[in-house]
Amino acid sequence: MFVSYAKVLTAGNLMKEQNAMESKSKQTRNYKVAIISITIILISAILILLSLPGVENFDAFDVTILPMLNAIFNIFAFIFIIGAFIAIRKGNVKVHKRFIYAALVATSLFLINYVIFHFIASSTSFGGTGFIAIVYYFILITHITLAMATIPLVLTSITRAWNQENKLHKKIARWTMPIWLYVSFTGVVVYLLIRPYY
Repeated sequence: MFVSYAKVLTAGNLMKEQNAMESKSKQTRNYKVAIISITIILISAILILLSLPGVENFDAFDVTILPMLNAIFNIFAFIFIIGAFIAIRKGNVKVHKRFIYAALVATSLFLINYVIFHFIASSTSFGGTGFIAIVYYFILITHITLAMATIPLVLTSITRAWNQENKLHKKIARWTMPIWLYVSFTGVVVYLLIRPYY
């Protein structure tokens, strides 16, 4: 009887140790400072670049290729986000992650290219008038506003997934995914509307 009681105590201690080890391995990292810092730096850099006049007499290459590349990156981001949505609806987390990382790469390439373009060239004015101008500026304003919101939303969604905070990840991803899709899609629309004026 004493031996069996000792075995129960030992098994109980082992379970406690395993639970302690599991909780240590599941400890979450706090990414809030990094998310806030990255968001502020990116938005500030973009706003500063938009106010700069651009490089005078830049003729190393045709800079109008850069907005076209941005549209291509946005198309890829849109396709990858749709793929991620389909994968997660089918319960395929592995494929979902791959599509999300691919969308993140496409969006990052867009941001890098966007910064380069606005460093080299000044902002292009839309030449349309009337109803098309109203449509263009509505799409542009919502695109820019939601693009700024996308930065912390995407970073928060991804870091919650890294921390395996699945409920919190799903809660914010329900907002992040449609907004990210809208930003990617309208980025292409904005390019198509302003392309004649480059």
